Amino acid sequence: MDELGRPLADAVVYALPDAAVLARPHTKAIIDQVKKQFAPRISVVQTGTEIDFPNSDNIRHSVYSFSAPKPFTLKLYAGKPAAPVLFDNPGIVVLGCNIHDRMAAWVVVVDTPYFGQTAATGAVTLRDLPAGHYRLVAWYPGLSDAGESRELKLGPVPGPVQDFSLAVKPLAEQEL
Repeated sequence: MDELGRPLADAVVYALPDAAVLARPHTKAIIDQVKKQFAPRISVVQTGTEIDFPNSDNIRHSVYSFSAPKPFTLKLYAGKPAAPVLFDNPGIVVLGCNIHDRMAAWVVVVDTPYFGQTAATGAVTLRDLPAGHYRLVAWYPGLSDAGESRELKLGPVPGPVQDFSLAVKPLAEQEL
């Protein structure tokens, strides 16, 4: 929820287990460019995911990131770049376009297969978490890279559904 108690769509939520987990099989994602905007604006992927950056606009874009987890530049292009970009380090990756300064997007790269994004209702369901201890993290643009977190302990399955609520104060659109 935002600071006024309204549901917040597209917030990233993930559960970091105390114990090591197996990585998902090699996965791919897409972040398109439509009407001089990244689509989606916020993405969450597991470490090791390759992301394609097609350009559906009729103008060229140059996608870049200076973020420590994944610095890269896709030089000015139209259509689809030849190769996807591998996101191989966890953290928050901010995307931009060298041609269109108002284009911005975020990729949250996580070291866990337990993640999702909130719907328009502000809710998300993380499924198939085994019993254990977790740090449940919520992130949205305007929060620190660490996001907001809470400890979570899950008992044997099937167990009760556990709710997690978090109020955040995202930055105003013009500040993003």
